[in-house]
Amino acid sequence: MKADKISLKESKEKPVVDHLNELLANYHIHYQKVRGCHWNVKGKSFFTLHVKFEELYTAALTTIDELAERILTLGKAPYSTFDDYIKKAKLKEIDTIGLKDTAMVKAIIEDMATLIKMERAILEITAEAGDDGTNDMVNRFMQFKEKNTWMLRSFVNED
Repeated sequence: MKADKISLKESKEKPVVDHLNELLANYHIHYQKVRGCHWNVKGKSFFTLHVKFEELYTAALTTIDELAERILTLGKAPYSTFDDYIKKAKLKEIDTIGLKDTAMVKAIIEDMATLIKMERAILEITAEAGDDGTNDMVNRFMQFKEKNTWMLRSFVNED
């Protein structure tokens, strides 16, 4: 299905799709990082963070699926290999084994800041393309991360 089949100009959707694919790649790295934190968290914060990390990786997994389906809706193919994810992502993998709980939280906060910045850029591009559907979806992703960034910063006592 081409973008023009949903009343959008295909030429205006190319930058949207390119940015969505980049966001998709970054979400895959973020997802695996949060999953690693969930598996490897230890210490006094285990019960709190184990549950929170599960909430975050579940949300990331849902986001990944929504991004891929939106890219398909716009008539293009989503990235689907780990090679693409690693090459295209701004986020970098980390080894979560032996990482302190606060270091894990700070790594997730950094990821979220990068993802929010990317999403804000996409909102500008979707507004110019008249793509309210993508705009609404990305705005929802961003709001979730904004709230969770506040919570995670509170956990590690950062302003």
